[in-house]
Amino acid sequence: MGPGEEEWYDQADVLEGQAVRMPLLDEEAERQLHKTATLLAEGCRRKAELLSDPSISVAQAYEREFEYIAERCKYRLRQVAGDDYEAVAKAYITGERDNRTGALAVYYLEALWRIQRRSTVPGMLFFPLIIRYPNSYTANLRFPHVHTTTESVTFESPGHAKVGPDDPHAQQYFDDSQHEQDRAADYLRRAAQTYHEQFPHPDDLPDDEPRYGGIVGAAGRRGSMFTEMLAPVEPDPDRFDEPPTEPELVPAGTEAERTAREYRPEAAALTD
Repeated sequence: MGPGEEEWYDQADVLEGQAVRMPLLDEEAERQLHKTATLLAEGCRRKAELLSDPSISVAQAYEREFEYIAERCKYRLRQVAGDDYEAVAKAYITGERDNRTGALAVYYLEALWRIQRRSTVPGMLFFPLIIRYPNSYTANLRFPHVHTTTESVTFESPGHAKVGPDDPHAQQYFDDSQHEQDRAADYLRRAAQTYHEQFPHPDDLPDDEPRYGGIVGAAGRRGSMFTEMLAPVEPDPDRFDEPPTEPELVPAGTEAERTAREYRPEAAALTD
């Protein structure tokens, strides 16, 4: 995102309570979804390797992850809005156009802007939810103002802490932080398998069996502490009656409400 772009991205308000619904109407679309899930799993494992490498800081690991996410988001933007997706989104924000394509472009660009800020802005959680149904899938990109979930693994980033090399406990802190990063890396390696389990290759599934799957992820930060989570989600089989004919924005759905209650700490506290 370039200088001055924050002004109009900050005016965008299509993320809240909405998800993108993408059609899955043929075998090629099914294979593309599986490919996307495979790339997400690879990204999860790549982040694990970066976190477990003592020569790479946590900030560098998240910068490289953002570059990977940005590449995938821009691919999706070109799919739904063409190569001029930024112009399409700006026209929607300024009221020059009011259509499905403009709203979709804004959705992805607003999400990308917030993802870029998440490792530098404490107290904002990237809380994505991807649900697969027989004829479509939804991507709900959420950013609640919390930093963790009830199931997150946590780890310290020395680069974000006020601990200098002359501090008498600095070496112990750095060693403990690397141990925590190694633990988080092990978690992410195991969690990456969730993508394969929830979005298997279409050739591995019976043709006459309805196809469902889902994942919820979470990544946040407070001060020098970073948090990560990834878990499977049970889809609502009654959510949609008709298959979509083109990409569209839809209400977030019951799965969004359920995962917010289950994983957001302030919601869990209300039900204790």
